Amino acid sequence: MMRRPTLTSIAFAAAVACGALPAAAATLRVQLPADIRSIDPGVNRDHNTDAVVLHMVEGLVAYADDATPKPLLAESVEIAPDGKSYTFRLRPGVKFHNGAEMTSADVVWSWNRYMDPKTDWRCLSEFDGRGTVKVESVTASDPRTVVFRLDKPSALFLASLARTDCAMAAVLHKDSVKADGSFDKPIGTGPFKLGEWKRSEYVRLERFADYAALPGKPDGLTGSKRPLVDELRFVVIPDSATAKAALLKGDIDIVPDLANADVVELKKGSPVKLSVVSHMGLVGLIIQTRDPVLGNVKLRRAIAAALDKPELVAAVTDGLGKANGSIVPSLSGYHGKVQDEDIAYDPAAAKKLIAEAGYKGEKIVMLANKRYPQSFNTAVVAQQMLQAVGLNVEIEVLEWATQLDRYSKGNYQIQAFPYSGRMDPSLSFESMTGPKDKQPRKLWDDPQVQALLDKSTVVADRAERQAIFDELHRRFLADVPMVMLYNGIAGGATTPKVKGYVSSLTSLPRAWEVSNGE
Repeated sequence: MMRRPTLTSIAFAAAVACGALPAAAATLRVQLPADIRSIDPGVNRDHNTDAVVLHMVEGLVAYADDATPKPLLAESVEIAPDGKSYTFRLRPGVKFHNGAEMTSADVVWSWNRYMDPKTDWRCLSEFDGRGTVKVESVTASDPRTVVFRLDKPSALFLASLARTDCAMAAVLHKDSVKADGSFDKPIGTGPFKLGEWKRSEYVRLERFADYAALPGKPDGLTGSKRPLVDELRFVVIPDSATAKAALLKGDIDIVPDLANADVVELKKGSPVKLSVVSHMGLVGLIIQTRDPVLGNVKLRRAIAAALDKPELVAAVTDGLGKANGSIVPSLSGYHGKVQDEDIAYDPAAAKKLIAEAGYKGEKIVMLANKRYPQSFNTAVVAQQMLQAVGLNVEIEVLEWATQLDRYSKGNYQIQAFPYSGRMDPSLSFESMTGPKDKQPRKLWDDPQVQALLDKSTVVADRAERQAIFDELHRRFLADVPMVMLYNGIAGGATTPKVKGYVSSLTSLPRAWEVSNGE
């Protein structure tokens, strides 16, 4: 009999930082590789837009450094026993940029605006029943309490609320829109407020002196987020070489995302400071399990055993990356000892498996592209290692759009392929799991695996979810629909005067808790 869950409370510190924020001075200049698309949170957005807007707005929950959602504007979250009701208790004393205090009415107003199709919110389909869950109602039972009611239990509800491309489902003041309902500017609760957007040149944000900072340390997109400079200026510099030169001259203070080769170059005698972390992206070799040759699981296991992953990853990432054989990213709170298990590098075992598979030297084509250098470089190094154990592997270089089309149609044998990061393991597994007849892009077509994945999206208990992800990892190593290699690298650089800047697992710049001066 299924055990009835008890009321779950995700506790969080209720204290709001007291007293005035530290005295701030100076301007912090951050490179943007392209202009933003809008200032409307989660609407007409891209990665650059998120980078700017998320300094001005905040949601009930946000991703922490371990890629799990934790309270931000909420001080606690209670999940009902049936998993279909989430009660958010709001932090007291949080103010909007116009001085008004945030209440539950603002949460309800913001949510209703997002759910209006006219808003064109990026994540509408995630919450209206087309995605993982349908939010049936959002009500305010008192000024500090908001209740979300869902049509069914969902382990991904909080993770979806925290998504950066959704702008964290940011809570806005109703004066963010004009009298006619059109959007004006984001009046949020974030550490900075909008100053000026000069298109194609810069976006200037101003320090929000009344920002209600959480106690403790920064933690991903939550935790302490104090604004420590008077002005934050995002400067549009599309060319990476120009941005690097501006950093070295001191004309820009932060370059958030450097190429690996530039990180290595700047390590050699440069005065700039570097911050390099792995992020949630996945890089590996995806394999077509319905291919006449690679449909043999022994041959797929041979491919995995033939790859010296630490050597390959070091070569591809200029020594910055670390091998990871799991779909669960290394930074994830769900990456444990089981996820550290992998098919060992063993050329002799690979040759034995190749013989047992009855391989007769058939040509195996590996697709790659040069738009993402790690794709091509991964293919080159992997080809050498696979040829060393007797596999006849050739590389075919395609334009990225063509390679992506071949991926979508399942028309390939092997691809050196990058996946963008997903913050929850269920979403990482979902990106490659499913019926190939209906979705040819899927790698892993196994009903038992699908059943486990489906369960992981419903079960909220962390220990139960961990057990599911452990079992999925073991099956992944047994079936080898992909040889997972490493997580992507986010490398940022600052001038020597900048203090407190740390690259993030989302690769988005974070300018709170960052100062600029002697």
